[in-house]
Amino acid sequence: MDESQRQEYWRRNLKLMAVLLTIWALVSFGAGIFFVEPLNTIVIAGFPLGFWFAQQGSILVFLALIAIYVWRMDKLDAEYGIDEYEEEVHH
Repeated sequence: MDESQRQEYWRRNLKLMAVLLTIWALVSFGAGIFFVEPLNTIVIAGFPLGFWFAQQGSILVFLALIAIYVWRMDKLDAEYGIDEYEEEVHH
């Protein structure tokens, strides 16, 4: 991979991380802290929605974001011909 491809690969990786971290911040801080009062007016399975996000919803979203990151990075790696399992032979 040449230098321009490396820079493009890294730029796309950073863009993906920025999008996923923004979603995480909105869910964690937005739903769990800033918008907790309006969300608490919605009750699901006996729990206010704001409370649910603060206690476990943001954690589940974070785990989903990790899975999405792995999936997208596997696709990006394949696009750029990167194989983490490939062993280089050094003579």
